[in-house]
Amino acid sequence: MQGNAFSGSIPQSLSSLISIIGINLSWNNFSGQIPQFLENLPFLEVLDLSYNHLEGEVPTRGNFSNAENVLLIGNEKLCGGVSELHLPSCQAESSKSSRTPTRILLKVVIPESAKKSPGESGLIQMEEQFPMVSFAKLSKVTNEFSPANMIGQGNYGLVYKGTLGENKTLVVVKVFNLQQKGASKSFLAECQALGRIRHRNLVKIITICSSIDFKRSDFKAVVYEYMQNGSLEDWLHQSDDQAEVLNLSLIKRLNIASDVAYGIEYLHHHCQPPVVHGDLKPSNILLDHKMVAHVGDFGLARFLPIAHKASLLKLHQGQMG
Repeated sequence: MQGNAFSGSIPQSLSSLISIIGINLSWNNFSGQIPQFLENLPFLEVLDLSYNHLEGEVPTRGNFSNAENVLLIGNEKLCGGVSELHLPSCQAESSKSSRTPTRILLKVVIPESAKKSPGESGLIQMEEQFPMVSFAKLSKVTNEFSPANMIGQGNYGLVYKGTLGENKTLVVVKVFNLQQKGASKSFLAECQALGRIRHRNLVKIITICSSIDFKRSDFKAVVYEYMQNGSLEDWLHQSDDQAEVLNLSLIKRLNIASDVAYGIEYLHHHCQPPVVHGDLKPSNILLDHKMVAHVGDFGLARFLPIAHKASLLKLHQGQMG
């Protein structure tokens, strides 16, 4: 039920689903408080309420006693809950609303400080981190998604180069082919993963687009910073007709391997919950103008319980092997 236009409060009728294992209501317009019956569904293992407009105190009992089983990111008016959720206390929220001048000032200060704090970035609503861009805007900056602007093809769509903003910043626009099975899920996974993480060796998301195109069809895209030196795949496996010979010295290779290791270590040990990339390969390792490596393409990323940390390295070693 994720990614629809459902609104209003979460329906009480869901309480009759006593055997349900997982509920995903993310990316809708649900509002109001989290209903109490969600605490007591006996077999519920995963509850995803992220990116709605829920508010009020988060329960702490039953299914909400384990933060690994509950996703609440993108509901900026929620408070309380178990400490692992890192939500503001409800008492603090109440005191802010009673002092109007301070509240107005915090609206200016908090987003800036949150952007500087990687550990708290996942708590900011997606629209605040990555202001939505329209389909018309992306069409314009990519010359109407011209083949001349296409620079690659991913698992679930095409990748274009363009310029964005007054400064004409070079960007990469990854357009998802929503006719392909799994593309919408990949878009959501990428947004959720990149909404939580910040690291110099992970690709930086600039903005997102979830809209409709000129034919009134669904359109989803993610915009990243442009990497001038392409992918590691380009450097390791060059075609015979490639005009420029790309050489990687031993030192550069070691530096790239080190950059990738730092990025993966961050995903495994400094994200809550830990993240497994799921698709680590040379084409998903991008190199900036200083040849610093950035791990990209989080379309297959998964959040795992902390108990799985020890097995993450083996997973990635198997992929790279």
